Amino acid sequence: MFFVSGALLMLSFAPVGWYLLTPLLLLPLLYGFLVSTPRTAAAYGFWFGAGLFFAGTYWLYISIHVFGQAPLILAIFLMLALVVIMGLYYAAAGWLTARLCDGNALRLLLVAPSVWVAIEWIRGWFLSGFPWMSLGYGQIDTPLAGFAPVLGVYGISLLVLFSTTALLVAVAGNIRQQLRWPLAVAALLPLLAGYLLQNVKWTEEAGPAVRTTIVQGGVSQDRKWLPEQFRPTLALYRNSLTRHPDSQLIVWPEVAIPSYIHLVEDYIATLQGDLTSRDQSLLFGILEADDETRRVYNSAVLLDGVDRQIYRKRHLVPFGEYFPVPDFVREWMRLMSLPNSDISSGEPVQPLLRTPDGQKLSIAICYEDAYAAEQLYALPDATILINVSNDAWFGDSIAPHQHLEIARMRAVEVGRPVVRATNTGISTFISADGTLGGTVRQFAADALTADVVPRHGLTPYARFGNAPSIVLVLIVVAGFAWRAYKEHENQSID
Repeated sequence: MFFVSGALLMLSFAPVGWYLLTPLLLLPLLYGFLVSTPRTAAAYGFWFGAGLFFAGTYWLYISIHVFGQAPLILAIFLMLALVVIMGLYYAAAGWLTARLCDGNALRLLLVAPSVWVAIEWIRGWFLSGFPWMSLGYGQIDTPLAGFAPVLGVYGISLLVLFSTTALLVAVAGNIRQQLRWPLAVAALLPLLAGYLLQNVKWTEEAGPAVRTTIVQGGVSQDRKWLPEQFRPTLALYRNSLTRHPDSQLIVWPEVAIPSYIHLVEDYIATLQGDLTSRDQSLLFGILEADDETRRVYNSAVLLDGVDRQIYRKRHLVPFGEYFPVPDFVREWMRLMSLPNSDISSGEPVQPLLRTPDGQKLSIAICYEDAYAAEQLYALPDATILINVSNDAWFGDSIAPHQHLEIARMRAVEVGRPVVRATNTGISTFISADGTLGGTVRQFAADALTADVVPRHGLTPYARFGNAPSIVLVLIVVAGFAWRAYKEHENQSID
């Protein structure tokens, strides 16, 4: 039952976006936590989490086996391993919630939201982290999104859990009758407050609009690195400069040029000449190889006709860009003709890329934008956020839609526009309030132009990050854990 409930919760996220499913599917799970032993609650949580990630991350099979060409059995093993690991996080949430509540409905009101969000936060950074499908992302199109500039995605998750738990306790909790209506009203208060917060303008315009063009190459992952595709790819992207002479900034996707930068220096010089004659800036993804350190970087390069600025990806994808495995496993991967060489991560804090007209760009490559707190170093200086990605790895699955939903949350959290260029989609402009300014059709070779309004200023979230939400939930969990410990100690004495 709970495996199915977890799988159905995937529908609350993009591309379906049935956000009302979130409280409906959480209600029976939370009730199970309330009335069950910690061991049973852990089992409920495990199957719920396993169902959610089995349905929500099935696309790993596509990236690992279909495009990564890993053996079928290895792809299935890695996919199921992630499902089990994610299930264990939710098992921990179930066990801890049941243990700290001990069947007390009013305790559940504080414990369940706090434990759940603490677990979401931990899985977002522990062992590199996997913050995909935090509950808050599914609320990007609800009034609760008004809390994003204040508390971030974890704060929205906290409010979803609070409202759901308050409703559960009001209806099914063993509490005094006079508390039921106040709790029912409390369940609705976050929605009302979020609606009011949506009308607050946390940041301001930082100058005239920047005419910007996104170029989506539409080169499928199975063709991207073929030798016969290389010249057509170079021509496709260079021609985009000619076709958009009025654009001040042109953005190509992650590793748009499938090569190392030192191998295409003549092409780079040609691009610099094109940009000089048109007074444009160009941002594109490419690989860098450092001969001295023998390191390889996944980089974004900004050209303006004169200078070259570089950002190096900081948060890498395990088993995609680096391989945390023993040497004997790496040797087996080499013998099986599987990817086995590590890409190196860039410095944790890097200078922002700056256009000649003074715009400061904060860059996130691929799923770096899923790590909200890691992007805050760029503020308040950054006026525009850029996300270059290659979601072609996931084919025609739900993953690109989920990734776009995450990018929308980043825009709202910090009150900045996002320019998002991907190889096969979904390429788009995202305004500071999370709305989309048109999208390029997936898998098509096309471009999209818009006037991007830069912004400055700090939202509360940009100023304090996740600290308010996480400190609060950790205090609640620690307080109830101490209380449970003292109660157990007193029972032992008796």
